[in-house]
Amino acid sequence: MRSEDVATTLRQRPAAVILTERAEARVAELMSKAPEGSIGVKLSTPRRGCSGLAYSVDYVTAANPMDERIETPGGTFFVDGASVLYLIGSTMDWVEDDFAAGFVFQNPNAKGACGCGESFTV
Repeated sequence: MRSEDVATTLRQRPAAVILTERAEARVAELMSKAPEGSIGVKLSTPRRGCSGLAYSVDYVTAANPMDERIETPGGTFFVDGASVLYLIGSTMDWVEDDFAAGFVFQNPNAKGACGCGESFTV
């Protein structure tokens, strides 16, 4: 078979993390009051806590070509390239109640979490 005879179909690669509408709205709010020079918000999983990894969301001032880039209506959301394997298939939501507010993650890769919920293990 010749290479000209083979049809190539390119599929859209799914996002590393799915953001809910509330998470996208929170990214937009963060970007509306971001420090000067910020180009987006970045999710990473630094080694921290009793289970090993934690979720960290910070402003970004320079794009890293290794990071996953997700365009949202409120701004660019980056996923740390070294963290993608721990996060693929995760959903990120923003939750507020009478006592707390924060990003909440549904991560199919997490095999356990510490009692306080601050860190997870894969």
